[in-house]
Amino acid sequence: MDIAEVDNSRATLMVKAYPFALIAISLLINLFVFGIKPLVIALPSPEAIDALIIATVILLGNHTWLMTVTELTRAKYDLATTPEEWEQKGGRPTSIAQDARDALERRHNAHRNTTENMVYFVLLATVVAVVSPATLMVQVWIVGFAVARLGYTYSYLSAQTGLRGLFMSLSLLSLYGMASYLVMAMLI
Repeated sequence: MDIAEVDNSRATLMVKAYPFALIAISLLINLFVFGIKPLVIALPSPEAIDALIIATVILLGNHTWLMTVTELTRAKYDLATTPEEWEQKGGRPTSIAQDARDALERRHNAHRNTTENMVYFVLLATVVAVVSPATLMVQVWIVGFAVARLGYTYSYLSAQTGLRGLFMSLSLLSLYGMASYLVMAMLI
């Protein structure tokens, strides 16, 4: 086995272990910091509603940021978004500069990743809010997710890979935190 294979096998192991490590951390935080209450369906507490409002405003700001920088990138490089817009500009260009492609792809990737994580966030946050959970847990996981997504967007757009990984981990930790709380609350 050569050095590249050893590095690749370590990287593969890290990728495989990563979600399980985050799940374990979220379980421990739920158990030892927040405590677990049995699942009881109830109207959301004022604190849960406050956390949802704060997270929603942060996430809307994040979406607005992503949308705006994407459109500014298109304008900077004179790129159209649809075949109709290209036609109005006189047809498709024979080539788009690589730096324009890279800039637009970075923005699209940040937007796609945020959108795919939002699906799980909305589902989990909605259920968490109506099962009379521990107040601090709701506030930390729900608002924490939104703040982490804002950090993810900043680090992705500014090409700070290590920081992007940290904020992605915090986003996932929040999702796993809500999910593991719900599962444990179901079982007790």
